[in-house]
Amino acid sequence: MSKLVGKWKFESSEGWEEYMKGLDVGFALRKIGGMTKPQEEISIDGDFWQLDILSTFKNIHLKFKLGVAFEEHTVDGRTVQSTFTVEDDKLVHVQRGKPADSIITRELENDGTLKVTFKVVGKEEATCIRKFKRIES
Repeated sequence: MSKLVGKWKFESSEGWEEYMKGLDVGFALRKIGGMTKPQEEISIDGDFWQLDILSTFKNIHLKFKLGVAFEEHTVDGRTVQSTFTVEDDKLVHVQRGKPADSIITRELENDGTLKVTFKVVGKEEATCIRKFKRIES
């Protein structure tokens, strides 16, 4: 999973509006979120992982151990129980909370692109795919 470690620049997004609607996010916040172009930074220090999502709107900093649930305050204002695991070379982030659970999967594509898939559980149409390119240091 060390292939995911690094800094990632936003490239594209498809389905963000549908994903946010699936989580009952209000109009204004959906529009703001859809306009942001976040940068993601993934690092590992021993047993701990860190995921930083940086944008002009709001920054999120998550530090976690794989398989250990923790409370997360999402950028859209929800409080959820989150758990990260690694499955088939993918970093899988499960958020459990109201109004629905969601699954966010990070994986490396053959061309080196980081593909982040957001899905609202039980709402197949509420899916978003965002892609990021590695920022070379």
